[in-house]
Amino acid sequence: MRRRTRRSVLHLAVFVGILSLILFLNRPSPPGRSFAWTTVSYETAAARLPEARGECPGLAETDKPALVVSRIAADDSAWLAPLAEQYHLCVYTADAPHDARSTQLQVPANRGHEAMGYLTFLIDNYAHLPDAGMVFVHGSRWAWHNDAPDYDNAALLAALNITAALSPWGYHNLRCDWSVSTCSPDTPAQGSLELSLQSVLEPWSARTASDKALPGALASIFGGDQLLQDPANTRVLLGRNDAVRAQCCAQFVLSRESARQHTRDEYVALRQWLLDGADNSHSGDAPPTSPSPNRRAAPRDDRVAGRILSYVWHILFIQRRALHPEGLGGSIDLGRLNAIACPRADECYCRLYGQCDLPRCSAGGCYGQYQLPRDFKVPEWVFQGEEA
Repeated sequence: MRRRTRRSVLHLAVFVGILSLILFLNRPSPPGRSFAWTTVSYETAAARLPEARGECPGLAETDKPALVVSRIAADDSAWLAPLAEQYHLCVYTADAPHDARSTQLQVPANRGHEAMGYLTFLIDNYAHLPDAGMVFVHGSRWAWHNDAPDYDNAALLAALNITAALSPWGYHNLRCDWSVSTCSPDTPAQGSLELSLQSVLEPWSARTASDKALPGALASIFGGDQLLQDPANTRVLLGRNDAVRAQCCAQFVLSRESARQHTRDEYVALRQWLLDGADNSHSGDAPPTSPSPNRRAAPRDDRVAGRILSYVWHILFIQRRALHPEGLGGSIDLGRLNAIACPRADECYCRLYGQCDLPRCSAGGCYGQYQLPRDFKVPEWVFQGEEA
C-alpha cells in the first residue's frame, strides 16, 4: 500500500472513530428511566437553623386560597390590594430588615430570589396550609415572563381557575407558552456535551450555568451523602442525555395535598441548601458566617441557585401517583414528569384561564397570547397604557 493511501486510510479511521464516539455519547436515553427524586435528603453542617419568623397572619382561619408573594422593597405592592377579595395574601419582602419582635412574614436571608419566600411560607405555615390551595408569584405586577399579551399578573391571577388547575396533578405552572423553558425537544439535555460546550462559549449566561449545574444539584438535594457512599444504590444523577423538561419562571399553583408530599423537615433542608451556599449565610438572628464547607450546597451565584430551584418545584409537587411507574413507588419516571411539566399551550390556557378554542396554536404557544419581549424587558407601551 502506498504511503499516501495508508495516510488517507488512517485519517479516515480516526474520523470514523471520533464520529462514533460522538454518536455514542449523544445517543438517546432509553425510555422509562426513573430517578429517586422523592425525598429531600440534603444534610447541612450548620450548627443553628433559622428561627420561625414567616407566619402568615390569619392563614389558619381563611377559606380562601393563599397568594404567596415573594417580593423586594422596590416592587410596588399596591396592585395586590384588589386581589385580597379573591385570595388570602401572604407577602414576603426579601430585603426588609429583620424585626426580632415579630414572627410574621420574614425570611432569614435575601437569597435564591423568590425561592426563599416560597420555602419560608411552606416551613413556617406547614400546619395551616389552606385546603383551597396556594398560588406562588413574584412581587412585580408587570414582568416579561407573565403569560398575558400585556404581561399583567393581576389579570392572570384574577382569571386563574385554581380548581381546574389543580385537578389533574395538584400542581401547575402559571405559564403556558414554552418560550424560555426547557420544554422544547430541541433544548439540550442538562448534562450533554452540547450544553457543556455552550457554557464555555457563554460564561456570562446564568441560564446556561444553571442548566449545567442542575444534574449535580439534583444529586445533592435528593441524594445527600448516599451518592458518595454508593452511587449505584439509587439513581439521582442525571445521565448525559437525560433532559429535565420544565416551564419557566417559578410562578405556580399548588394544592395542600401536593405540598404535604414532603415533610416540613424536607423544606427546611432545601432552604438550608440555599443558605449554605451563600457568600454570607445567616442562621436565624446569628451574625454572618463564612461560606459553608459543604461542597454539596447550592452554587454561590444567586442567579444560578434560584434558577435551579425553578426547575425543581414541579419535581417536588406533581402528585406522585402520576409519576411513579407500577412497582416503583420510591422513584419518578422522567418521561412522565416531562410530559406533565410541559402540557400543550392550548390545553393549558383553557384549563388555567378559561381561554379555550384559541386559534393558531402549536404545542408550545398560541398566536397572540404571549410574545417574548425584546431583551427580556416589559415594553414601554405597557407602562404608557397604565398612565393613560
